[in-house]
Amino acid sequence: MTMTDPIADMLTRIRNAIQARHTHVTIPASKMKTAILSILEREGYIGQFEVVDQQSPQAMVKVSLKYTDERAPVLLGLHRVSKPGLRVYAGKDEIPRVMGGIGTVILSTSSGVMTGREAWQRKIGGEVLCYVW
Repeated sequence: MTMTDPIADMLTRIRNAIQARHTHVTIPASKMKTAILSILEREGYIGQFEVVDQQSPQAMVKVSLKYTDERAPVLLGLHRVSKPGLRVYAGKDEIPRVMGGIGTVILSTSSGVMTGREAWQRKIGGEVLCYVW
């Protein structure tokens, strides 16, 4: 069975693992997913991730989830914005802010996948993939 929205599937797997208080989650790998995960890691929402099981037909990514000392998740929310049925684009002057600037918006631009802050500094727009807070 083919999956229509693999990015939404990745975000849902992460969201479900956090609600179940897992320390790791395994996700099917792709270049887009690893680009999004590298942004989440750089912004401090998740721990490290690594691509494992590269010899099988579908490589997997093992993602380490972060929690505070009180066992509260660092990543509080994930919201998929642009979907296969309805693509959402933002110009360089229309890049949204998440939670008044506390959260992060992830964009797919002509220069690659980046945060909204980076896209705003480079003055480029793109497809709004997801909101993270």
